[in-house]
Amino acid sequence: MVGLAGAMLLINSCAPNGSVDNIVTAGQRYGDAAVNRSEIDALLNSPEKSRMPWSGPVEKERPGLATGWGDKRQSQLGYTSFQRASSKPAGTDMIFYNDSEGVTAMAPGKERVGGMQTAAGNLVEWGIKGGMSYLPTYKEYGYGRRLVAGKKGSDYSIVIKNRSLSALEVVASVDGLDVMDGKSASFSKRGYVIGAGETLEIKGFRTSASSVAAFQFSGVSGSYANLKHGDTRNVGVIGLAVFTQKGVDPWKWTSGEIQNRDRAKAFAEEP
Repeated sequence: MVGLAGAMLLINSCAPNGSVDNIVTAGQRYGDAAVNRSEIDALLNSPEKSRMPWSGPVEKERPGLATGWGDKRQSQLGYTSFQRASSKPAGTDMIFYNDSEGVTAMAPGKERVGGMQTAAGNLVEWGIKGGMSYLPTYKEYGYGRRLVAGKKGSDYSIVIKNRSLSALEVVASVDGLDVMDGKSASFSKRGYVIGAGETLEIKGFRTSASSVAAFQFSGVSGSYANLKHGDTRNVGVIGLAVFTQKGVDPWKWTSGEIQNRDRAKAFAEEP
């Protein structure tokens, strides 16, 4: 097993359109740390095991959405290398989600914005996609929080585009849980690597080296956070931490410098 600064895992290298479908680091041992699908399926088939830490068995459903356990999706891993410039992320961001009524309750004053918004000093832009399009996305007046409106029973994915000129590592969380191992999210855990200019779509919690369980909007008691951990304190938020690569300036190769290189001549012209 490699250390945190060592090798990374790569999924489905590059799609024809330049996107990347899941690039991941090797900081996790997928037989041990990844979500156990059989265990979660058993919990889903036994509703009486749903629980909240402060009240024992759930008697009253909390309103609004959380993230549950969706269908299996294929997503194959491979390896690449990446060393973080720092143990602290270059930037972080959050997107809150709820049903339409919940979004209005959380942010009575808001404006509709595009599904993809920049973050981490413009290193990335990211958003939440449902099906073929981005979910209705809003920015709250005053606080500036971003919120998306989903529907119970619908799948969604996290889309992240690397806007910089070098590879980045991103660590993502859903309901306070790391998308790689389904446990408490932390900056110290490894995440996905996205090449310069490429786009990553995270479609679910990883269950093995070859598959994920789709993110699916659910009620709070039916969420993965509740069924697995009995803890619903952090439902309704999706997090992102972005790390740059050691010894690499993510903005070094500007368009002007590239043009200078393109104009370089192999043989000097006489004056």
